Amino acid sequence: MRAAIQETEKKRVVIVIDSFKGSLSSIEAGNAAGEGVLKACPSAEVKICPLADGGEGTVEALVNGMGGEMQFLTVTGPLGEPVESSYGMIKESKTAVIEMASAAGITLVPKERRNPLHTTTYGVGEMIRDAIGKGCRHFIIGIGGSSTNDGGIGMLQALGFSFRNKAGEEAGFGAAGLRDLAALSRENVVAELKECSFRIACDVTNPLCGNQGCSAIFGPQKGATPEMAEDMDQWLEQYAALAKEVFPEADVTYPGTGAAGGLGFAFLTFTNAVLEAGIQIVLEETKLEEQIRDADLVITGEGRLDGQTAMGKAPVGVARLGKKYGKPVIAFAGSVSWEAAACNGEGIDAFFSILPGICTLEEAMEKETARRNMSDTVEQAMRLFLAGRRKN
Repeated sequence: MRAAIQETEKKRVVIVIDSFKGSLSSIEAGNAAGEGVLKACPSAEVKICPLADGGEGTVEALVNGMGGEMQFLTVTGPLGEPVESSYGMIKESKTAVIEMASAAGITLVPKERRNPLHTTTYGVGEMIRDAIGKGCRHFIIGIGGSSTNDGGIGMLQALGFSFRNKAGEEAGFGAAGLRDLAALSRENVVAELKECSFRIACDVTNPLCGNQGCSAIFGPQKGATPEMAEDMDQWLEQYAALAKEVFPEADVTYPGTGAAGGLGFAFLTFTNAVLEAGIQIVLEETKLEEQIRDADLVITGEGRLDGQTAMGKAPVGVARLGKKYGKPVIAFAGSVSWEAAACNGEGIDAFFSILPGICTLEEAMEKETARRNMSDTVEQAMRLFLAGRRKN
C-alpha cells in the first residue's frame, strides 16, 4: 500500500473538470480526481465544482453548482413527435437552465431521418413556456447540438408568435416553414415573456446568412444537400427581413445569430437576450472565482485535450481564472494530442493523459476504468506537486 504524504499545512485543492463525454460526467470525473488527491494527501481540503461550456452537461453543472432541481416534461421533439425532456430550475433566483438539445438535439434524430427542412425547435419554446408557468423569469440556455435550421420560428410559435405564409396559413415545422413567409404577429405572445431575460450560451460566431451562415456551414451535418442549403439561406434572409419590419434592431450579421440553425437570431431579435461564451456563464453563475481565489492548486480537464482546448474551451477558461490569482493549474484528459502543447501558453502549467497503457477506445471509456485511471493519475501528479512544494 502506498504511503500518503503528511502535510503540516493543509492544502486546498479546487477540482473543476469538464465531462468525459460518453464516460464520466463532470461531477464523476471530479470525484475521481478528488479521490486521487486524498490518496496522496489525506489532509488536503478538496472542493469539487461542476463544469460545462454551454453544450452537453451545462444543465447538470449549473443545477449542481447553483443548488437547483430538475424538472421533467414531455415536449414536441425535432421530428414533431413527443420526446421526454428536462431542464433545471433554481427557485431562489427564478432561473431556468435549459439545453436546447434536450428538445431539438441532433442525437434525437436517427441519421436516416435527418432533414432540416422538417426538424423544429417547437419543443424548446414549450420548455421555456413551462418554466415561465412555474415562475421563472431568468433563463440560461445552451444552444449547441441542434438538428434544426428553422431560424427559431418553432420556438417562437410555442411562445405565441405567429408566422403566416402568403396563403394566410400558419407556417409549418422546420426550415420549410420559412418558405414564403408574409406576416408576423405577436398578438398572442405569452404575456410574461416581456419580464424574462435570457443568457444564451453560444460559442458559435457565424452570422445567420451567407457563405458563413448556418445553412451553408452547419446544414450539411444536419442532412441538407447543397441545393437545400441554398434554399434555406434565401428563406432565412426573407424571414430576417420580415422580422426587421417589427424589430428594427434585428441584425443578421451579428456574431452567433447563425447558432443552432438561426436560434441565436430568434433569441437576440424576439426576446431580451444576450449571446455569451458558455464557459463564462458557467464560471460566473457557479461563483468559481471565489473558490479558485483561495486555492493552493487548481485541477481541470476534459475528455480530449487538443488545439481546440487552447482556443478557449472549458479547461482554459478555468486556467485563465487560476492565473488571475497566480495559482498552479494541472489538467487531465482521456487523450492528449500534440497540439495540446498550446494549452501551456493559456494558463495550464502541465497536463497528463490518464491512460496507463494501450487499450481500445471502448475499454478506456468504460466508466469504472476511467474513474480508476483518473484517480491513479491524479494521485501521482499530486505527489509530484507536493514534492516540489517541499523543496521550495
